[in-house]
Amino acid sequence: MDGTLVDTEPYWMAAEQELTSAHSVAWSHEDALGLVGQQLIVSAGVLQAAGVPMAPAEIVDWLIARVQERLAQEVPWRPGVLALLSDLTAAGVPCAIVTMSYRSLAEAVAAGAPEDTFATIVAGDEVSRGKPDPEPYLTAAERLGVAVTDCVAIEDSPVGITSALASGARTLGVEAVVPVEERPGLSRLRSLDGAGLDVIARLAAGELIDEY
Repeated sequence: MDGTLVDTEPYWMAAEQELTSAHSVAWSHEDALGLVGQQLIVSAGVLQAAGVPMAPAEIVDWLIARVQERLAQEVPWRPGVLALLSDLTAAGVPCAIVTMSYRSLAEAVAAGAPEDTFATIVAGDEVSRGKPDPEPYLTAAERLGVAVTDCVAIEDSPVGITSALASGARTLGVEAVVPVEERPGLSRLRSLDGAGLDVIARLAAGELIDEY
């Protein structure tokens, strides 16, 4: 979701910077990049270890509140996403959000899309093992009632890509804030802008696409 469907990584980074600055904790852009795609509780542990004097659960709540404030003002869809989702919905292709953000944030994003766009949401506070473990994608496939090998997963972060590939889903990496490195079995695009049903069908059929 974050970085793939919506350009919220800047929201998270700004929240992290605000929190660390409030406690006079040194926090660099490289530090922030290291948290992209991670479970929130993992990110909170890193922030605590850096010197933020709060319990990880408190850090998570604080970050979520800040990002929710921004989402209430605007859901920043990434280029091409709404058009692709509209085409998939019209074609009867069920879609799921698989995110390490918590359900409250995922629902806020889903609410910004046309009605019935997403058949299910798998959120970070609903799985035992988050990305890079395959559990989130396996859970999504189970909820959709399909084999995970028949699914196409679209990801932007290294940990998300690892999760999707490990699940057995056809995986497409699209760059957001960190580069998408070449991996066996991974397709890559610079952007979803202009990516239509034909691209998804080719991926679902097992074709590897690399236009990176």
